[in-house]
Amino acid sequence: MRTLLTLAMVFAAYLAGFWNFGTPEQSSKYPVVEWTMDGQKRQAIVIPPSSGTKQGAPVVFVFHGGGGSMYRMADLGFQQHWKEAFIVCPQALPAPTLRSPEGNLPAWQFRSGTTNNRDLKFFDAMLKTLREQHNIDEKRVYATGHSNGGFFTYVLWAERGDKLAGIAPSACHANAIRARQSNLRPIPLMHIAGEQDNVIPFKNQRQSMDALKKFLQCEPEGKLWAKAGSLTATLYPSKKGIPFVEVLHPGDHKYPSEAPALIVRFFKELAGGAPTPPAPVRAPN
Repeated sequence: MRTLLTLAMVFAAYLAGFWNFGTPEQSSKYPVVEWTMDGQKRQAIVIPPSSGTKQGAPVVFVFHGGGGSMYRMADLGFQQHWKEAFIVCPQALPAPTLRSPEGNLPAWQFRSGTTNNRDLKFFDAMLKTLREQHNIDEKRVYATGHSNGGFFTYVLWAERGDKLAGIAPSACHANAIRARQSNLRPIPLMHIAGEQDNVIPFKNQRQSMDALKKFLQCEPEGKLWAKAGSLTATLYPSKKGIPFVEVLHPGDHKYPSEAPALIVRFFKELAGGAPTPPAPVRAPN
């Protein structure tokens, strides 16, 4: 089988993935939680549920793009669409990149092992704190991210798939899953792509999406699942009962304003809880 991306594509994506949402901006309306890890301060906006639930609260991690801000991601309004959930918007630390070799832009690790896995450790710490201090539903933990944040969402699937009930990355590719191809756990997946993306070329994202559908053993023909503004979502049912939703829009690398509502609907309806982990299968290569 063909690899998800050639080496040249990987380097192009690495260069381009650090993008969007400007620099961090202070805001007093959001509660910021701090951790100290390996001598470094880590921060995340943690928005608690505004509506009660009889069971533990779902958790949605929302990762900004490279050079981005947790405040901007909190402004996307995920909490308005899922009042019963914790919405966690973490802040990345500066990291050297091809675009910024001096390392002055915040960026998430784009594969396992980089930056001493500090972002995977940060995810573990955030989830541990939520588990210890709040009543959360550990079978309903989700992750989404745009651009560089989308790359990290795939890293989470590869390295922490047993903790996730579903993911919804945007404007990236899925090369990171090859890091754990021998025991990757299939989970419900939504991928959002702009057909005019000039940063992560759409043809590269199409290659990833097609490979992922094959990996999840999806039916070849999809059916319309939702339309929201410029977004068209197509559902591909899976023989394993683990669906893939392909979301396309005619725009470029920008994050669609309609995406949060559609992502929440996906998490609620199609990734409502972590299924019994199936036997490990090999990822596409």
